[in-house]
Formats: sequence, C-alpha cells, structure tokens
Amino acid sequence: MPVVQRDPEMALASNAREQMILRGEFSAGSFIPWIETYARKLGLTGTIQKAGADCIELQLEGPPELVDAMEVGCLLGPIEIWVETIERRPANGMAAQGFEGNARQNVP
Repeated sequence: MPVVQRDPEMALASNAREQMILRGEFSAGSFIPWIETYARKLGLTGTIQKAGADCIELQLEGPPELVDAMEVGCLLGPIEIWVETIERRPANGMAAQGFEGNARQNVP
C-alpha cells in the first residue's frame, strides 16, 4: 500500500473548516460515538456542537477530501439511523485539537 506523506505546513494551509448539519432520525444513542470515532479515524479535528433526535451539528477541520469522506460516511453510517440531509457551510472559529463530543444526544 502506498504511503502518502504531507508537508504539515501545506496540510494546514489546505485544510477545510466547515460546519456540517445533519438532519434525519437519530434515535440510536450509538451515532454520536460513531461520529467521534469515524472523525478520529479520518484524522479530522472538531466538535459536536449540538445533538438531538432529529439534528446534529458538527464543526470539522481537515483536508477537504477527508471532510467529504466524513459526509459520505455519515450518509452510509450505522444502519439504525437515517440521515435525510446534510448541509455544509464554512465554519467560524478554530476547530479543537483532536475530536471532541461537546454535545450529547438527549434521546432514548
């Protein structure tokens, strides 16, 4: 398997910082930990800003292609949830180091 190495300075300059708003049916309590784990695997930094049974808001930072991969992953994610739409827009402020789940779902 080929190894891709990025110049850290170049990687920072080319990072996307986006807010991702997911809407759908998120009654499964496993989706937030799944989002956190998947974002870490992709090497994204960010926070979960809001989490509820029908809307989850994330702030993500990382290479644009990996932010795209996060969107696809959420659409195809755990079978027990349903993502209806994902809205993406530029995010304000700096993402955290690593990935933090600041909001927790308040669903059964």
